Amino acid sequence: MDRPPLEVADVIAAAGQAFLDRCLSRFDRQRLKVLNAIRYCRTAALGGHVDECLRCGRRAISYNSCRNRHCPKCQANARHRWLEARRAEVLPTRYVHVVFTLPHELAPLALVNQKIVYALLFRLSAATLLKFARDPRLLGAEIGFFSVLHTWNQKLEHHPHVHCVVPEGGIAPDGSRWVRPRHDWFLPVKAMAKVFRGKFLEALEEAFAAGQLRFPGQMRTLAAAHAFAALLGMSSRHKWVVYAKRPFGGPEHVLQYLGNYTHRVAISNRRLVGLADDQVRFRWRDSAHHNRKRVMALHVEEFLRRFFLHVLPGGFVRIRHFGWLANRKRKQSLQLCRKLLGEVVPPPAVSAGSHTSTEFWSCPACGGLMVVIERIAPAPIYGRPPPEECAV
Repeated sequence: MDRPPLEVADVIAAAGQAFLDRCLSRFDRQRLKVLNAIRYCRTAALGGHVDECLRCGRRAISYNSCRNRHCPKCQANARHRWLEARRAEVLPTRYVHVVFTLPHELAPLALVNQKIVYALLFRLSAATLLKFARDPRLLGAEIGFFSVLHTWNQKLEHHPHVHCVVPEGGIAPDGSRWVRPRHDWFLPVKAMAKVFRGKFLEALEEAFAAGQLRFPGQMRTLAAAHAFAALLGMSSRHKWVVYAKRPFGGPEHVLQYLGNYTHRVAISNRRLVGLADDQVRFRWRDSAHHNRKRVMALHVEEFLRRFFLHVLPGGFVRIRHFGWLANRKRKQSLQLCRKLLGEVVPPPAVSAGSHTSTEFWSCPACGGLMVVIERIAPAPIYGRPPPEECAV
């Protein structure tokens, strides 16, 4: 694939050394790590290898990728590997896409308490889905699904939400049959929104009472019990958004659909339009006006500030499985689901050898086989680490 005309790495370079110097004091370790990864991805700084065509002798240099999950360049291969691993888990039934969103009043609290609040978003959205699916008046079955955390909207603003992809149906309590929805809709989203709101606000209140939440900088006033209670009260008065898209079907369709959500970063390089006069222009979809495509311009530093809002804590898992898709019982549950759905043998997974390897690729001049003949060592590029505790 050709290199996009503009990349996030180019925007970082345009911000200049003064911006990089400020990052040492403003970014925590994780954000500085992501910053350096994006800057040096697929450059000589990370090392690489020299390839030579066995047919015509043409040589080419390939530089290593950073493989950071926040890097816009490194997601295609990671997405492909993940989807191939999921291929054997896709069931011969339609799927439902459900989205749980935090209200904007709680977004600042989530930003400074990412591990706690994002984990609650995962756990309580899953608990809400499982609770409603088990209700005999609705589905009356055990469901399995996976959830993906996104923290952005199309304008790169902080907008925490999880995408849940659920097979349209579940296993009967006695394990004897596959239960399909009785209605055109999968589960009642308005009722789920109310239950999700109650669960989440109760969990936040418990976390506050246990002293687990941080209130740095301008949020210091929320450390008082009455102020935090007022925040929860304000959040409880608003409608929370739980949205279910229309069911979609077919194993190949499901895999293609999943690829649009699983390994996204806040913005892809393909959405960047231009960089001039310290302004970054990028495309975005206006959902308030029928997803009309628009172009937004932001100052370089404001663009990067928004981009780095979406760096997750180190080691935080952003794709999680629940119900009978949970790791401890996934294999046995999938076998039972296939039996109940009338499919005994799972679809064959595509072997790793059927795809082009980084070691072997075709020569762009003659189509011959390119092989590695020399390794290039990485250069020592990373400077001193930032302080352990820095402002977000």
